[in-house]
Amino acid sequence: MSFQLTIEPLGETIEVEENQTILDATLRAGIYLPHACCHGLCATCKVNIVEGDILHGDASPFALMDFERDEGKALACCATLESDITIEADIDEEPDAESIPVKDFYGTVSRIEDLTPTIKGLWIKLDEAIHFQAGQYINLNIPELNISRPFSLANSPSSSDEIELNIRIVPGGEGTRYLHENLKLGDSISFSGPYGRFFVRKSANKPLVFMAGGSGLSSPLSMILDLLNQHADIPITLVYGQRNRKELYYHEFFLEMVEKYPNFSYVPALSDPHEDDDWTGFRGFVHDAAKSYFNSDFREHHAYLCGPPLMIDACITTLIQGRLFEKDIFIEKFISAADTQKANSPLFKKL
Repeated sequence: MSFQLTIEPLGETIEVEENQTILDATLRAGIYLPHACCHGLCATCKVNIVEGDILHGDASPFALMDFERDEGKALACCATLESDITIEADIDEEPDAESIPVKDFYGTVSRIEDLTPTIKGLWIKLDEAIHFQAGQYINLNIPELNISRPFSLANSPSSSDEIELNIRIVPGGEGTRYLHENLKLGDSISFSGPYGRFFVRKSANKPLVFMAGGSGLSSPLSMILDLLNQHADIPITLVYGQRNRKELYYHEFFLEMVEKYPNFSYVPALSDPHEDDDWTGFRGFVHDAAKSYFNSDFREHHAYLCGPPLMIDACITTLIQGRLFEKDIFIEKFISAADTQKANSPLFKKL
């Protein structure tokens, strides 16, 4: 059994299977709805039900309050259809965004590498190549635990038959622990994707600064590789921070890229280097390194931020103080169920 879903203001109608959520149906049809946690907790995917009947599913009473339900609002990531319906969604037009339908993909673990003591590189050879925009992510299935987890794609879109994921083990995280301790070469694995609205606004043709911390390097790595593969000649700067030298993965690779590409600059920073690191680079946090490198002046740039929430907050403050407008700051916006328990930055209304 299926129902018809009409999305306004687009005026498009798609078919939705029984028990399929509104969000899953739209994304698989190549129609983007704003979303983040996908667990009914963050309210990013809130839509208006103009006509028809739905079930609210596991929508949190804090993300979707009783009076909002009475007003006809729903969370697209949880809501399923009981009839043909029409929804109204807040959809921003992005001229550089590709409309790529979400699909299911299958592959084999082709390589596993310890990138740092806490981050593993995972490569998956795909049965079918994936088309995605640099900066997007996938939901990796872990059937043994009956869960899925989001991970950014670290490879260039031109390498679409084998993907790379950089997976940091999360204390207390059953998903990342399983992937670190149990996954083996040759294992079959599946995922859905691509997801997300994190991509380079290439048509703006502005100098770019990428600010990353921890395994947040994944998306900037993919975006930078994509830009350089396409012979972009705009200035590109990567400011990348870790605690100590052992955690600073792909350091030598970026140093080689600096030599190869005149328009690429690399600013590594260590916040707590060990005595035996023999570190002569910047000592401090990502936002401090960026402030020093740009002399507190980020005007005419586009900034792309990926990393832990505290790093994001500090970077936003530094960029705004350096005279960069909010409209020129972009943040990777997928978040896990655990992330939704944390407060979002009060400095950035789009989070």
